[in-house]
Amino acid sequence: MANMLLPIEERHLTPDQVESLDKRRRRGHLFLVLCFQAGIIATLLAVWAGQDLTYSPGWVHPMAYYCFALYAACAFFAVAGLRLRKGHPEFN
Repeated sequence: MANMLLPIEERHLTPDQVESLDKRRRRGHLFLVLCFQAGIIATLLAVWAGQDLTYSPGWVHPMAYYCFALYAACAFFAVAGLRLRKGHPEFN
């Protein structure tokens, strides 16, 4: 009998399909971890970015550019991680 807690599309998978599904979900979890780590570092980097925006002349603000790039990477990893982790969790 099929496990009724699983979504319909996951009830009749072969062992190879289950393994690829678990790999996809583990990769999604990795991306979410990278998202949170990048978010923490970007928040700490925001202190230097604020100082860089205040005291650097002209358009030369490397720390601000690094901060914006890290926030963009954080958003990318969040979206990709959530997309890969969709479905029922591995453990109940």
